[in-house]
Amino acid sequence: MVDRKLEKSTVSGMPSETGRKDRSRRSHFAEKPESWPALPLEAWQETRDTLHMWTQIVGKVRLALSPHVNHWWEVPLYISARGLTTSTIPYKRGVFEVEFDFVDHDLIIRTSDGTGQVIPLVPRSVAEFYKEFLSALGSLGIEVKIWHMPVEVPNPIAFDQDTGHASYDREYARRFWRILLVMDSIFAEFRGEFLGKNSPVHFFWGSFDLAVTRFSGRRAPPREGADRITREAYSHEVISAGFWPGGGDIKGAAFYAYAAPEPAGYGEAKVRPEKAFYHPQMKEFFLMYDDVRLETSPKNALLEFLQSTYEAGANLGKWDRKVLERPRQISK
Repeated sequence: MVDRKLEKSTVSGMPSETGRKDRSRRSHFAEKPESWPALPLEAWQETRDTLHMWTQIVGKVRLALSPHVNHWWEVPLYISARGLTTSTIPYKRGVFEVEFDFVDHDLIIRTSDGTGQVIPLVPRSVAEFYKEFLSALGSLGIEVKIWHMPVEVPNPIAFDQDTGHASYDREYARRFWRILLVMDSIFAEFRGEFLGKNSPVHFFWGSFDLAVTRFSGRRAPPREGADRITREAYSHEVISAGFWPGGGDIKGAAFYAYAAPEPAGYGEAKVRPEKAFYHPQMKEFFLMYDDVRLETSPKNALLEFLQSTYEAGANLGKWDRKVLERPRQISK
């Protein structure tokens, strides 16, 4: 895996009663039980695997047509009010956007000249989705070629040959998006406490996770044997956190955090809440989603995890926290 509105006046940007009320509304949204639905991996794994491939196909189009940004930030998708979006992508006649709408369950292509296409999200094979999506782009004058192999998955199958992944459960797709919607809000609040270089909150379709990353400002030592993708992603020291639906040793949805390069003693650091644990093979801290959603305040439990894992990495890595953080955040 690889990743507040404050106002006194529109001029000063100082805190006000309006800003406090805005934060209160966000907290209320994040604390609603319906914002934290159950997401057992075994119940939607086939849908998860199919949707993973669909997002890779759409994401590769964004990658192919967008200008390069540091750390591959032109690659991810973003959370929208209805699902996942590419944001705007340039093409010869202007820009276009592709959105997975998990409310009406459609894939929507919109262009800046007012044209568009809609592909229903229904059970269909990856091969069928791949063919129909590229055909829809072509009908709009969007010319693009993408590598037809998925990435970051075991035993990859070419998109145009994948007839095995063909599931789509509307309810679990909607649950996943509802969880991402809340995570996006909480991660953005956590992001806002950091003054240094900070990634957007973005959804990486390769690893199928929502992530946010903080940077120390220092270059990282070269990774021996790293490929071009990894060298660019970890060119500088980072502490990253995110949400992932799970897989392999992690048997369900979970939050994760890691430092790269990992400072000595990081895996032994005391982090919060108590149920968080360090996975020595993956070299990441994890906190299971079910352990968070059943807390009295899931939002506060998640913020504890984000903050404590960050503090562990930043303190052990000797980051200049007084320069990088808002003063009220710093603790020993």
